[in-house]
Amino acid sequence: MTTHMKRLKRAGVPGLALALLILFAAPGLHAQVPAAPQSGPIALVGGTLHTVTDGVIENGTLVFEDGRITAMGTDVSIPSGAEQIDIGGLHVYPGLINGNSHVGLFEIGGWDVTIDTNEYGDINPNMRAQVAVHPESRHIGTTRNSGALVTLVTPSGGRISGLAAALNLDGWTFEQMTLRGEVALMVNWPGGGDNQYRNGVQEIREAFARARAYKTAADAADAGQGPAVNFDARWEAMRPVFDGEIPVIVSESQPDRIRDAVEWANEEGLEMILMGGADSEFVADLLVENDIPVLLTSVQTSPNRDWAPYDDRYNLPARLADAGVRFGIVGGTSAPYSNRLPWEAGVAMAYGLSPEQALRSVTIDVAEIVGIDDRVGSLTVGKDATLLITTGHPLEYSSIIERAFIEGRDIDLVDAHREFYDRYSEKLRQLEGGN
Repeated sequence: MTTHMKRLKRAGVPGLALALLILFAAPGLHAQVPAAPQSGPIALVGGTLHTVTDGVIENGTLVFEDGRITAMGTDVSIPSGAEQIDIGGLHVYPGLINGNSHVGLFEIGGWDVTIDTNEYGDINPNMRAQVAVHPESRHIGTTRNSGALVTLVTPSGGRISGLAAALNLDGWTFEQMTLRGEVALMVNWPGGGDNQYRNGVQEIREAFARARAYKTAADAADAGQGPAVNFDARWEAMRPVFDGEIPVIVSESQPDRIRDAVEWANEEGLEMILMGGADSEFVADLLVENDIPVLLTSVQTSPNRDWAPYDDRYNLPARLADAGVRFGIVGGTSAPYSNRLPWEAGVAMAYGLSPEQALRSVTIDVAEIVGIDDRVGSLTVGKDATLLITTGHPLEYSSIIERAFIEGRDIDLVDAHREFYDRYSEKLRQLEGGN
């Protein structure tokens, strides 16, 4: 901490303010300036367009205007006055989707005032993740420069953590960043021993029973068939879950407890998504039968068990694909490591998942699972112009992202990692006697 910062601390500057002063006063480390809205039509000309859902278009042209894709193909009429960008030899992909992240909710580990991932108490369905997002987080830049332009921001903690939101990783405010709020309700399935587990499940059941009773009374009041109810933000937030408008994302990995969670979701009549799923292959038939998709975390990790082969987690996506389980690859929630999403899917690609399947697992498959596929996940006329221009497959470590657009906005690709690279490259050049 600098002398100036120590003086501020002694002067009583609040913790959060001091943290932000330290963070953004650091030389050479800045938050990216959000891009201005698209001002006119843009045409990407002469590149290879990887639509994800409708094949590959060689030597194609893609036009977008007002943030949406308006034309795409090999014989496209370019609007008068459009900015034409020659992308010969390059590739265009939809922006990757990080389907499980604390980006914007977590800044500095060990400094509590910069962490807002969960609330006090076990039952917090009314917590909305997007309102807590810090748009100037340094992790936003490093995440999107890896190719992930959209993220599902997920609250954590307790039994019912709150409502996840889909965000574009660019904007001055959380409102500007929000692609779709209240995408899913996060439920942490209980762990622990038998008694602790049973008590935890009962706690979830009781919360849903109270929420359902509230909804019944509130629906009757809305229809003029009952008295007004006392507003309760917790249970009000769960009404869309019972109406089937949003799913519940249940975090669990053990086979027996996955079965319990599926049984519970069926009893409640809920649409369920499984988060985690390290052992989901052992209940693959159950997941397929009930059409429950998996948001698969941490592919790039060691096996769960001593007797498992070293590549057990690397080739799990390929085994799930062979079993017919719908899944997306989302990695871990860590904000500082959210830039590793391409390598999570890249490992799966190296261990049995085809390049097409691996790409889908971080684009359209995740988009379909969380219900944002009408906006993102593929290159399709009418969808958002949220896309990457690259030198190669975005899951290959050697590929470089040359340019990126979010809803047609030209994104600043300078982040903390690139600044450090440039800084210390210059240091080496000077120390080696360069001019």
